[in-house]
Amino acid sequence: MGPIFLLVGGISGGISVALGAFGAHGLKTRLRPDRLETFETGVRYQIYHALALIVAAVLVTVFPASTYPVAAGWLFIAGTLLFSGSLYLIVFTNKPRFGAIAPLGGLAFIAGWVCLGLAAI
Repeated sequence: MGPIFLLVGGISGGISVALGAFGAHGLKTRLRPDRLETFETGVRYQIYHALALIVAAVLVTVFPASTYPVAAGWLFIAGTLLFSGSLYLIVFTNKPRFGAIAPLGGLAFIAGWVCLGLAAI
């Protein structure tokens, strides 16, 4: 799982940097300030969890007997798709109802961080 998490973390990090630049340069004049803020929140959480996914990849190797780093990695992937993905959908479809998905992503992020910490024991 470590190489997969490293690959997905690297790709997700690259996408978040590209989206951040797109938001700063291409969307700044096209979106209402609240929508731009929503977009930026999605990008920020995506980059944080791309880095967390890379940490999970390393911990899979450091603690090979523990299932927690693997669980953390999958939870970070799910959280990114659900949380950041729902925020991007809100911005690009102008349908706030997609915001109902974001808390599920947030819960996945929280569970991922707990699993990351539990890897130490």
